[in-house]
Amino acid sequence: MSLKENVAIDTSIEQLCGFKIGDGFYGISVVDVQEVIKPQRVTIIPKAPSYIRGLINLRGQIVTQINLRTMFGLEDKSKEEHMNIVVSRGDSLFALVVDEILDVIDVNKSDFENTPNTIDKKISIYIKGVFKLEEGLQVLIDLDKVLNIDV
Repeated sequence: MSLKENVAIDTSIEQLCGFKIGDGFYGISVVDVQEVIKPQRVTIIPKAPSYIRGLINLRGQIVTQINLRTMFGLEDKSKEEHMNIVVSRGDSLFALVVDEILDVIDVNKSDFENTPNTIDKKISIYIKGVFKLEEGLQVLIDLDKVLNIDV
């Protein structure tokens, strides 16, 4: 019998990389996170959508920086302290600008709720749903929608 046969995988639990934007608690699957980095020097791209902060050079790789505050219609405070969550899609890297990185948390998939219909469509398109936690709610970001950039 191999080692794989002895290990039971709990598929009812999902690990989320937690972060804050404004007063809200958000998360993306840790599987999508390549790394978390401090603010980097940004090259501004003229005529890019307002939520594209620009490009950064991450150890020789060009990374598109997306400001989630701006994308979600909040005041841009990215000149203040912030962090970048680096994710990849295909051959491209993206740095999501967030206010603060929180812990990785284990959430039970049974605590997942769909996005309420009362949320503005301009925002709800970026949200997969909400996890109910003892401390409050954690909004699950739909990375595929966030990274579907129409320029």
